[in-house]
Amino acid sequence: MDIKIKSLEPELIDDFLYFFDNVAFTDNPDWSVCYCHFHHFNGTIKEWSRRTGEENRNASKKLILSGKMNGYLAYLDNNPVGWCKADLKDNLPMLLQNKELDIHFDGKLGAVVCFIIAYDYRRQGIAGKLLQYVCSDFKNKNYDCIEAYPRKGDKLSDAHQYHGPLSLFDSEGFSIYKEFKKFYIVRKYI
Repeated sequence: MDIKIKSLEPELIDDFLYFFDNVAFTDNPDWSVCYCHFHHFNGTIKEWSRRTGEENRNASKKLILSGKMNGYLAYLDNNPVGWCKADLKDNLPMLLQNKELDIHFDGKLGAVVCFIIAYDYRRQGIAGKLLQYVCSDFKNKNYDCIEAYPRKGDKLSDAHQYHGPLSLFDSEGFSIYKEFKKFYIVRKYI
């Protein structure tokens, strides 16, 4: 499978919107309102739960066009089949307001927070290719460390594994930095 990975740029907005409008949540429509805006949202979980898909779509579109939303699209035959939300942790207010994740770090810290793979292409290595690309790109951008938040449990649904499984991060040299009841913080220093 010849997967191509591209960093999200304003000129890819149509691909991003197509992916989230038509591909990303075909098997989980309840989550289709996100448009990967959750971690950019600067409000409470209760406020987030009242937002509509159209509000999040427009907010993400505005961030993409202004160059303030980062992530990576995976393509097969010029069609988007996967997404990884990865950004400078300081750009993600929802992470910063979570006291469990508010761990001081001296340096440039990236955060990998979400993987969405098209239903027909799951378990074919696309998330791994996305993560490899993120690690390489963050290294080229002089990040000091990458952090991610895999949930605990082997029997989680695909929807609930959106942070990526621990095994994915193990395969790319991440190690457990901190452990909580329901998830880990894993880090890779680069």
